[in-house]
Amino acid sequence: MDLLLVVGLAVAVFVGYNIGGANTAPAFGPAVGAGVLGKLLAAALMTVFFFVGGWTLGREVVGTLGGDIVPSALFTLEASIVVLFFIGFALFVSNFFGVPASTSMTAVGSIAGLGLAAGSLNWETMGRIVSWWIVAPIVAFWVSGVIGRYFYPTINAWVAIPESDGSPFGEDATRRELVGAVVVIGIGCLMAFSSGASNAANAIAPLVGSGELSIDAGIILATVAVGLGAFTIARKTLDTMGNDLTELPLTAAIVVAVVSATATAALAAIGIPASFVIIATMSIVGLGWGRATRTATARDAVRGEGPSVSVGALAADEAATVGDAAHGGGQSPPIGEEEADDIPAASDLFDPETTGRVILMQNVVPAIATLGAFLVFRLLPIA
Repeated sequence: MDLLLVVGLAVAVFVGYNIGGANTAPAFGPAVGAGVLGKLLAAALMTVFFFVGGWTLGREVVGTLGGDIVPSALFTLEASIVVLFFIGFALFVSNFFGVPASTSMTAVGSIAGLGLAAGSLNWETMGRIVSWWIVAPIVAFWVSGVIGRYFYPTINAWVAIPESDGSPFGEDATRRELVGAVVVIGIGCLMAFSSGASNAANAIAPLVGSGELSIDAGIILATVAVGLGAFTIARKTLDTMGNDLTELPLTAAIVVAVVSATATAALAAIGIPASFVIIATMSIVGLGWGRATRTATARDAVRGEGPSVSVGALAADEAATVGDAAHGGGQSPPIGEEEADDIPAASDLFDPETTGRVILMQNVVPAIATLGAFLVFRLLPIA
């Protein structure tokens, strides 16, 4: 085997390894934290469903990154290694600053840098991708806002989280505890699936585009690398639930996970690589906004009598166990009848400064990758 190809495969494995380490905790952190899953089983489920997502919907994203943004002929083995290097470098930068970077956006940026340097960038494809990057978070905000305003109390009242020391699958577990455990695991599997659908391409698309690696072999390689990350470095992030998403009350985490994973998988189905973190951030904001607005009717809002909206509204909502009488058997109070004290801003779900830094880095890191790749390909006879 050519030494250069070995280097390319090693860089691809490095990218996949970091994807596994970063994405396992957001997917299965709630289940591990609730005692529903052990870390080994969480890593195994992450690997399996990442593979399923990559093998099915992920092929569309591989096609986009491997031949639609720039002609596949530009992906020489040398060029593929440079593109993968900048994706890996982005992961290093984001980890250094403690901010999760979007490997999808960075992959697109690195490939766009190649296209700009070679004068072969497909602007129509880039415009379609960037348009969805703008639209998807807005849609996530409004969908989550509607859920927060009209359905959140009902969902919160019916979430079953086993809080005892016993297993939710043990003999003493109630039927609702069992259902709740299955739901939490199922949502983790959905997130792992969406990660495979959107992120498998980030590790292998350049090599597939170069013709050095078949798409089937590439997806298997990416899955193995992600599995290595899930079974090793993800263990530490699972201890702390991985990221800000799992610091939410479990009900809110479930809503945000479903909305964000569904949006990411849907975009992957049409070949659009997307940032889960940005979509999830806007989902959190929308959910908190919708929850806080329950204290006022639409008529009150029109009259300017609406509440002072704070996303801290979610932080005060304790995730109820199923059957908790305090929640009225799952019946939501009518809109406008809840007092502001019923939804206290105990502590914000996120610090605006921190959130701004996350969104800033989510855009700066891909920009760095784009500029770096452009300069390398422009100054060196690689492309």
